[in-house]
Amino acid sequence: MRIVVVPAYNEAISIANVIKESLKHSSKVIVVDNNSSDNTFQVAESNGAEVIECDIQGVGAATRFGIMEALKYNPDVIITLDSDGQHDPSEIDKVCEPIEKDLADVVIGSRFLSDGDMPRYRKLGNDIISIAYNYYSETRIRDTQSCFRAFTRDIANRIVLTEDGFGFSTEFLIKARKLGARIVEVPIKCIYFDDFAQNSTLNPVKHGVNVLMKTEKWRMKEDFWSMLKKI
Repeated sequence: MRIVVVPAYNEAISIANVIKESLKHSSKVIVVDNNSSDNTFQVAESNGAEVIECDIQGVGAATRFGIMEALKYNPDVIITLDSDGQHDPSEIDKVCEPIEKDLADVVIGSRFLSDGDMPRYRKLGNDIISIAYNYYSETRIRDTQSCFRAFTRDIANRIVLTEDGFGFSTEFLIKARKLGARIVEVPIKCIYFDDFAQNSTLNPVKHGVNVLMKTEKWRMKEDFWSMLKKI
């Protein structure tokens, strides 16, 4: 059983298509309405999604709420993807395949393994964050910031996310790595809109610095506890 979790904030325009396409490749779609001021909740519900509300602002908090809700149904695989239409739900099968063939526990839909045209400012920020994540890691991940992911129920049960913002993306991977999870990447497409505001409402510099700091925090915690175990 596959369950798709979609955090959403003011995505009434795009959410219907995301849900309809996701339902073609999954058993259930859970939309987490993150304090939207538009009619995201109503549109999502009328298009077949289970909709829950998350009052804590931030994609990390919304994703955490969505995963907790998904676990109630004992899914084999949980998939997360964006609500703005940048991810193509038809690629859910591709992202789930390594898990369903027992080749991975966590799969990241990587924008850097395809021919996508990521804006330079975003690629640079992602590269820096990925370098921080990969420090001392035997397994290299190219796209640590992709929110198009799939992971097993076991991993979802064992990882407790605490970051409310985008820092959750590397927090999840660092904790999964500590558990010994098999993490792999598969190429995905990603649509970047001409209008910057459609891609993100966050200042790219502040956002990048914030996520980098969160990545270093969780990496250093992992290194610290690993060092203690060796003593």
